[in-house]
Amino acid sequence: MSEPQNPGGASFRASAKGWGMAHHRTLGLAYLGLSTAALLAGVTLSLLMRLHLTWPDWPLPLHGPILPEEYLGAVTLHGTLMLFFVLTVAPLWGFGSLILPAQIGSRRMAFPTLNAAAFWTLVASLLILCASPFVAGGTAISGWTAYPPLSAVAATGPGQALGMDLWLASIGLFSLATCMAAVNMVTTIVCLRCDGMAWHRLPLTVWGWFTAALLSLPSFAVLLAALVLLFCDRHLGTGFFLPATLVVNGIVTHSPADGSPLLWLHLFWFFGHPEVYIAILPGMGLVSMVLANFARRRVFAYRLMIAVMVLIGGIGILVWGHHMFVAGLSPFAGSAFAISTMAIAIPASAEVLSWIATVCGSGVIAGKARLTTPMLFALGFVSLFITGGLTGPILAQPILDQYLHNTFFVVAHFHLIMAMAGVFGLYLATYYWFPLIAGRMLNERLGKIHFWLTIFFAYSTFLPMHITGLAGEPRHYAQFTGIAGPAGELLAATMPLQRHITLSAIFLALAQVPFMINLWRTLRSPATSAPNPWDATTMEWAPNAFSDEPSGPELNTHAGPCEYSLDGETFHPQWQPVTQPNQPE
Repeated sequence: MSEPQNPGGASFRASAKGWGMAHHRTLGLAYLGLSTAALLAGVTLSLLMRLHLTWPDWPLPLHGPILPEEYLGAVTLHGTLMLFFVLTVAPLWGFGSLILPAQIGSRRMAFPTLNAAAFWTLVASLLILCASPFVAGGTAISGWTAYPPLSAVAATGPGQALGMDLWLASIGLFSLATCMAAVNMVTTIVCLRCDGMAWHRLPLTVWGWFTAALLSLPSFAVLLAALVLLFCDRHLGTGFFLPATLVVNGIVTHSPADGSPLLWLHLFWFFGHPEVYIAILPGMGLVSMVLANFARRRVFAYRLMIAVMVLIGGIGILVWGHHMFVAGLSPFAGSAFAISTMAIAIPASAEVLSWIATVCGSGVIAGKARLTTPMLFALGFVSLFITGGLTGPILAQPILDQYLHNTFFVVAHFHLIMAMAGVFGLYLATYYWFPLIAGRMLNERLGKIHFWLTIFFAYSTFLPMHITGLAGEPRHYAQFTGIAGPAGELLAATMPLQRHITLSAIFLALAQVPFMINLWRTLRSPATSAPNPWDATTMEWAPNAFSDEPSGPELNTHAGPCEYSLDGETFHPQWQPVTQPNQPE
C-alpha cells in the first residue's frame, strides 16, 4: 500500500500569503526569528568573554581593552539572552506554535490573539534588554541571577542603576509573555485535539510541550512576583531582600525592614531550576519520536515514558534548594533537597534507558537504523544529556557542592546538559521538520559535516571546564592573570586549558557555517521535497494537515504514534484507518 500524497508542505507555502500576524505559523516563524537574533548576540558575547579571559589586555577594535564591569555586563547579557530568549522561546513557543496544532490534528491554537500579544511583549522585552548597554552606567553586572544586595542597591557598582532597572523590566515582561503563551498552549492541547487523539496517543513531543508549559505557569509567576519585590526594594523603600544594616562601598545604609537576600534565592531558584526542564523537555520528547522513526521501532515503554516526562517536570519544581547549599540553609533542608535532587535521576535514567532500548535490536546496533542528519542530532542529544547529567549527582551532594559551587565545574555541567543539549534539540527540530515547513530537504552531506564538527568542538570546549573547576577556578572573575599569591599561582596553572577552551569555542562557532550555507542554498532551490520524506507516522505529516480552510477535510486519529512492524519494514500513520500498514517509499 503506497503512502498517500501529502500536500502539507505545499499548502503550508500556499497559505502563507493569507496568514495574519495572529496565525500560529506566522508567530512560530516570528518566535524563531527573535530567538535567532538573540542567539547571534549571545554567541558574540560569549566569544568576547572567552577572548578577554584568555588575553585580558587585548584591545577590542574601536573600543580598547574590555573593562571588568563590561565583562560582567557581558556575562549578564549572555546568560539572559541564551537562557530566556533562545532556550525557552525557540523550542517551546517557536516550534510549538509551528508544529503543535498539526500534531494534535488541529488547524489553530486556542487563543490566537493572546499568542500574538505574547510575541509582541517578548519583542518589547528583548528591545529593553538590548538597550541596557547604552544607558548611563551600562548594563547590569549582577548576572542573570541578579542576587541582592548587589542587585538591590544602585550604589553597588556600574550598571546597577538604570541598567539594572531595564533588566528588571525586560525579564518582567518576559515572564508575563511566557505566562500568556503557556495558557494558550495548555488550552490548545486540552481542548483542540482532533477526534481519536486520546491522551495516550499524543506524541511524546506534545507531552514535552505540555509539561513545559505547565511548569512555566507557576515558575514564571513566582519570578514575576520576585522582580516586583526587588523593584520595590530599589525604589519604594521596602526591605524584602535587604538586611536592616548594610555596608555598600564603605557607606552604611539602613533598610526599613530586616529582610534577607535568602528570600530572593528561594523565589528565584523556584523559577530557575524548573527553567532547565522548560528548556529541555520539548527536545526530550522530540528525541524519543525521532529515534523511533529512524530506528523503525516503537518507543520502548511508551506509556511509561509519558509518566516519566510528567514526573521529571513534577520533581523538577521541588529541587530548587540544591542551588543554595552554600547560602546558609539548615542542614536538614540541605539533606532534603539533596535527596530530592538525586531522586530526579531515576526518571531521567528511565528516559535514557528507553532511548537506548529503542535504538537497539533492529535499530542502530543491528545496522538497520537510518543514520540521517536528524537521527545523528538525536543521538548527539542523548550523548550530551548523559554526559552533562553524570555531574548532576555530584553537585547534589552538599559537601561536594561547597567546593565546586561557583566554579567552572558548574559552568561545564549546565552548558552540556542544558545549553548544548538544548541547541542540539533545536537543530534536530530544524532538520527534521524543514521539509514540512519549507517543502525542501536540507542537504544531508552538509548536515552531517555540521553535526560532527559541532559535537566534537562542543565536547572540546566544555569537558576541560570540569578540570579547571576541580582546580578551583571561579566563574564571574573578569581576569585570571596579574593576581598575587597562591590564588594567582592556581589560576596561572589553568591558563593553558583556558587558551584551549577559547580556541575550541571559536571553532565551535565556525562549525555553524556549514549549517548557514546549507540553509541558504536550500532556500534558494526549488521546493522538491517528498510529502513525507522520513516515512513518519505522526499527524503533522498527514495530507491537508496544514490546510487553513475551516471547511477543509476533517482530521482524525486512528492509531498511536510510532506504529511500526517488528521488522521495521511497514508502518501505520496515525491518520490512516486501521488497514494494511504502509511500505516505506
